[in-house]
Amino acid sequence: MNSIVLLIILALYLGILFFIAHWAEKKGNSKWTNNPYIYSLSLAVYCTAWTYYGSIGVAANSGLNYLPIYLGPIIIIPAWMIILKKIIRISRVNKVSSIADFISLRYGNSRFLGAVVTIVCLFGILPYIALQLKSIAETFHVVTQTESSSNIFDDSTTYVAFALAIFASIYGTRYVDASEKRKGIVTAVALESVLKLVFFIIIGVYVTFFVFDGFDDIYAKASLLEHFREKNTIGGLPQAINWFFLCILSLFAIFLLPRQFQVSVIENTRENHVNTAVWLFPLYLLLFNIFVYPIAWGGNILFEGQSVNSDTYSLLIPQLFDNKTLTVMVFLGGFSAAISMIVVSSIGLSTMVSNNLIIPYGLLGRLKHNEQSTINKKIVNIRKIGIFSLIIISYFLYRYFALDYSLFSIGLVAFVIIAQLAPSFFGALFWRRGSRTGAVSGLIVGFVICLYTLLVPYALGITSSDTSFITEGLFGIKLLKPLQLFGLDYLQPVPHALFWSLLFNFMIYIAVSVSFKGNYRERNYAEMFLDINKYITMHENAFVWKGTAYRTDIEKVLIKFLGEERTKRAMNIFNLKYNVDKNEELADARLIKFSENLLTGHIGTASAKILISSVVKEEKITLPEVLKILEESKENIIINKKLTETSNELKEISAKLHEANVSLMEKDKQKDEFLDTVTHELRTPITAIRASSEILYDDDEIPEELRKQFLQNIISESDRLNRLIDKILDLEKFETGRQKVNFATHKVLQTIENAIEPLQQLINNKYIHVHIEGNSNLKADFDEDRIVQVVTNLVSNAIKFCPETNGLITLAVYEKHDFVQVEVSDNGKGIAPNDFENIFDKFYQSTNQNFKKPIGSGLGLAICKQIIEHHKGKIWATNNATGGGCLSFTIPKKQQP
Repeated sequence: MNSIVLLIILALYLGILFFIAHWAEKKGNSKWTNNPYIYSLSLAVYCTAWTYYGSIGVAANSGLNYLPIYLGPIIIIPAWMIILKKIIRISRVNKVSSIADFISLRYGNSRFLGAVVTIVCLFGILPYIALQLKSIAETFHVVTQTESSSNIFDDSTTYVAFALAIFASIYGTRYVDASEKRKGIVTAVALESVLKLVFFIIIGVYVTFFVFDGFDDIYAKASLLEHFREKNTIGGLPQAINWFFLCILSLFAIFLLPRQFQVSVIENTRENHVNTAVWLFPLYLLLFNIFVYPIAWGGNILFEGQSVNSDTYSLLIPQLFDNKTLTVMVFLGGFSAAISMIVVSSIGLSTMVSNNLIIPYGLLGRLKHNEQSTINKKIVNIRKIGIFSLIIISYFLYRYFALDYSLFSIGLVAFVIIAQLAPSFFGALFWRRGSRTGAVSGLIVGFVICLYTLLVPYALGITSSDTSFITEGLFGIKLLKPLQLFGLDYLQPVPHALFWSLLFNFMIYIAVSVSFKGNYRERNYAEMFLDINKYITMHENAFVWKGTAYRTDIEKVLIKFLGEERTKRAMNIFNLKYNVDKNEELADARLIKFSENLLTGHIGTASAKILISSVVKEEKITLPEVLKILEESKENIIINKKLTETSNELKEISAKLHEANVSLMEKDKQKDEFLDTVTHELRTPITAIRASSEILYDDDEIPEELRKQFLQNIISESDRLNRLIDKILDLEKFETGRQKVNFATHKVLQTIENAIEPLQQLINNKYIHVHIEGNSNLKADFDEDRIVQVVTNLVSNAIKFCPETNGLITLAVYEKHDFVQVEVSDNGKGIAPNDFENIFDKFYQSTNQNFKKPIGSGLGLAICKQIIEHHKGKIWATNNATGGGCLSFTIPKKQQP
């Protein structure tokens, strides 16, 4: 095929990818871009050009040796689901943006460890990107039947590399916060995963059933080839051990490759998407490998005795039969496999380089003196330049290094380098004693051994007999032969390097960690990582810190990097979450952790710690103190140390209660039943408060722990009383006509999304899937604050009654002539028909236990009814087709003046 024609096809293909990515970014909340299948297919970025072409080459030359790279991920799948969900939870609550951030955070926000992890990843992934460019170049020349040129400007790969660098830098850096979801990139990668699988299956079917007469025919003819039987058996114990280490290598890769961490953790939008990935991803790997063997040995049969590159059999076979269409399709599949890896890897690496090298070691001091807009622009530009530079550096590695090696060999070397992260990574998840010093020492020693046993021999020429270093060992010492270290001579180079590097890595990590204690921050994060499920909702409570800090100083730092509006919104969320007075000047440990998390996505965990530390005065904490504080956090004991503040709070609540009761009696004397119910509801918390107060008053010698428990009871019941009073007052204003409703035109769907956003944590905690449908441009006249209140109440009810697993809440918006109808339904046990009307009554408790409120005042739906009626609408309850509850309301599109 003509080179110009093929370049035009590639340009059109890249244009389609640009369009898909742009569309997905605009439709970020669409079910087409935000679903478990897109997530699961994006994980197939694991299958690169190495899989697409290299596996065929290995199968052709070495038989079954290609299998271990895919067996490892499949073997670990049952445990992978549990471990991955844990990693996702840790990363979500801590705003982690890369694997370097994840590891450095666990070991006390270590700046140096983050830098070491980044450097190791650069050594491992840049040659891997070069491998993808090599595959594009070689297959381009196969399809066009041209020779490669020594002039880079005559090399088509040069222009492909530049196009990919531009694409990745545009769509990989759309957000300053690196922990934000890149739905455009993920959707494009998922599409490429489908295409490369479909094209690979097509060529497999073509070779198996059109070129040959099925699997049996290929096997029968291949079995006549020389060395067929030797290549297609596992062999003895040495070969089995080699297989074992290759399985371990690929098992680690599925967790540790930066691109896999990016798509599986950083880009995860819902934790329950893992439930689909746990079966779809292994199925994908299985489908990809069904035709590797037929294509490989079909090529050996067709090209017996010819000097051709077995990596390219999938292109050479259709080309042999002059099938140009199929040849181009296969080429596009390989091109897809290569560019998805290049784009995702370069995004992950650029985030690590900016957050763990450039910003903490050179730019952080200067950023503090810039305005927020300038800071954001500089961070984004750093990442853009980083992505572009990484791809261009990989291109030159391909030109001057990777040309002499097979795709498979380069891929395995990259895997071994990345495997050096395993001790510190898995130690972070499962071992409390792991320390920063141990992680750094093990990682450096493991990487040095990897250099000695693998990288240096590959650089010198692994098959070269003229290199005394390889044949005789360092200084002529045979025990120091890099490929037979300490006399171990039955392992292949890659398993050999993996064994020795990880052995020393693990041993030093464990030995140093048990010999030298880490600081309190390392132990603090160890507890939080290991017991993330206990801290998932209130993780700031588990953060240990002691010292002096002022809110105003912290807010100034946040404003510098986040802007005034976002900082104000974040502080309001913090105050509401922990019931903190906004006028409180002194900051506590929770605010320190909350602020570090806000900055982490922008500048990384280490830089966030440095910035916050620069405006606070921290005191040293001993490990026993850390454990004591963490134990209190586990038991959810919230202590108010100032009894006077508690007393003042009780006085204010009592005054508010008195005012509410007087108002109710004066304005609604005839509603005796309502007042009886109110009195009953108020008496419960008051009785609890009085009982606890009397005990504290009468007994001066009560134990400290018990006294704190009684104070906590007072605070909890006071909060409950306060919420109840607020709802009573709200309802009273509606019923007496004193509540004003401010109408304005709003987009209905946008208002619903605004209402759901504060509930997202509750939704995630119960692993509920929320589905929203309707016309995004549909508008109506309403008081947005009040309709948000209605939707919040209805969704909160749905959350309560969703099942513990596979919960689903559906919000649907319909346009009905001159009004808008909104439905909120769940897949719970439903509402008893007798309760369809009664549930909107004040303090109503259903006789149907399936609908009885486990928590709440019983006023939420009554207030919803008043709000909707003030909007001249209707609200009612039904059950949906699946039997779950469905609460619906209508409001006019236009309000009459």
